[in-house]
Amino acid sequence: MKKRLSLIALLTVIIVVLSSCSPGGKNITVGAKTFTEQLILAKMTSFILEDNGFNVEEIQNLGSSAMRQAIETQQIDITWEYVGTALVSYLGEDPIVDKNKAMERIQELDKKNGVAWTNLTDANNTYVLAMKQERADELGLDTISDLAEYVNANPDELVFGMETEFANRQDGMPGLEEHYSFELPDSNIREMEIGLYYSALNNGEIDVTEGFSTDPQIKSLDLKILEDDQEFFPSYNLAASINQNTLDEYPEITEILDPLQNALTDDSLRELNYQVDIEQKSVERVAKDFLEANNLLND
Repeated sequence: MKKRLSLIALLTVIIVVLSSCSPGGKNITVGAKTFTEQLILAKMTSFILEDNGFNVEEIQNLGSSAMRQAIETQQIDITWEYVGTALVSYLGEDPIVDKNKAMERIQELDKKNGVAWTNLTDANNTYVLAMKQERADELGLDTISDLAEYVNANPDELVFGMETEFANRQDGMPGLEEHYSFELPDSNIREMEIGLYYSALNNGEIDVTEGFSTDPQIKSLDLKILEDDQEFFPSYNLAASINQNTLDEYPEITEILDPLQNALTDDSLRELNYQVDIEQKSVERVAKDFLEANNLLND
């Protein structure tokens, strides 16, 4: 009987020791919305946090409103969010072009909601206007100002493709025309489903398309993004959105994510999206390869 009790006592000690050697009980939940870019960001974040001793759970495929609610209620601890989405959709503010001013405004307003914002990146998934490279070069168009000047001189020549929302919202085509002082005839606007405008551009059905700066089609079709030289389109830079209680408990998260923050740009995200959506590689493989290539994981 004594031997049996001793064995139980020994097993208890082993369990306690093993528990103390675990990753400190640091548990965290990483969230992602429904599209490729978000899935890649969540996977990279999970790899990095696991590499730094966290036990990570991922929750994927949430809509924006569900994600926001989950962050506020700490059902999800951290996600990568777009500052423009936060300002307009969550906080009811007007969009801001300057990413630093946008970030400062969000940080100020979101304190009362228990949401912290850190690790603002250069990756800005905002609206863009894009053309086929050879067509833009043929017409000498490098900027939206160049485009506006050309449209004013040749109002019926260029056909624009865009989704209905962009065609009607103030931070879309109406505001763009006002900001750059040009007017496109309604007959030269083709409204279509999101994403279809890229195939229409490639097939020569339209000359200019709306898009987003990290869309993989920009790379696959070798498109030219016209520079927003008068800074109309608002900031949709990525930043880490973290429940404040989580950040209070694990303040080291900000420093842990610094290297990833610095590696995220329009070009790098466009390439990552391209590898998943166009080359059909797995999200996990693409995320891991990127982290390893950029020395973002510990040896």
